[in-house]
Amino acid sequence: MTLALTVLNITAPVFILGAVGYIWVRLGFEYRVAFVTRLTMTLSVPCLIFVALMTAKIDPAALAALSIASFVAYAIVSIVFIVVLKLRGLSFSTYLAPLVFGNTGNLGLPLALFAFGEAGLSYAIVVFAVMAILSFTIGVWVVSGGGSLMRVVKEPIVAATVLGALFLWQGWSTPVFLTNALELIGQMAIPIMLITLGVAVARLETRDMGQAVWLSVLKALVCAAAAWFAARWMGLAPVPTAVLIVQISTPVAVTSYLLAEKYGTEAQPVAGMVVASTILSVITLPLILAFVI
Repeated sequence: MTLALTVLNITAPVFILGAVGYIWVRLGFEYRVAFVTRLTMTLSVPCLIFVALMTAKIDPAALAALSIASFVAYAIVSIVFIVVLKLRGLSFSTYLAPLVFGNTGNLGLPLALFAFGEAGLSYAIVVFAVMAILSFTIGVWVVSGGGSLMRVVKEPIVAATVLGALFLWQGWSTPVFLTNALELIGQMAIPIMLITLGVAVARLETRDMGQAVWLSVLKALVCAAAAWFAARWMGLAPVPTAVLIVQISTPVAVTSYLLAEKYGTEAQPVAGMVVASTILSVITLPLILAFVI
């Protein structure tokens, strides 16, 4: 009973804020996703990442180990789904990126914060940064059918990660007034991302959900297993292990749907996976948290 209550206390705020966004749209109120997404991804989330890394009380070696484990986990997931898609005759440009990259920002960061505190958030940001680097390089390359991998250099999230890691490594810190300002900007990222997730799910149109459901179930199983293997292989401590498993196992991100729309791939199947995996996460994420706590 105590474990169930603990998991409920962790997951309930996440899904409540998502429900706020969902209900907001269903009531007919305006919500400009493009503006909010740009605000969070170019300002709020970079500030959150930079301050979290700069102020983290974590051994840099542990962060390095978690980074390597994250790359290993994503590599395993990618190989498995390349094989699955090949066997099923499904398009790589449509399905591969959504199946590999989860919603580590909107869902993973708040879950890690609620479950494991500030230390958990610091670890989660490392995994999120790895995902962002891979998603904005290899992920975009797969979805678009080619293109330059130098896009990653221009992403504020990547710059904030590198700068935050440098400050952590050197033991530097910004002046108190600047740290407080950056922290205040970063604090709005998590609630806004969760509300935006609910808005995006409410606006998605889906059909033929059968394939989306079984792919979402397979994604949850493969991602959790890959993260567990990578954590054991790198010898991670319990908390970073738990954070890695939760982050890698998050459902398909709404950004996968947006990228499919932008680059002209089949957006409808991706929309189905976003909805199916997000609904499924109401069950899978609490189960994963119950396992790792």
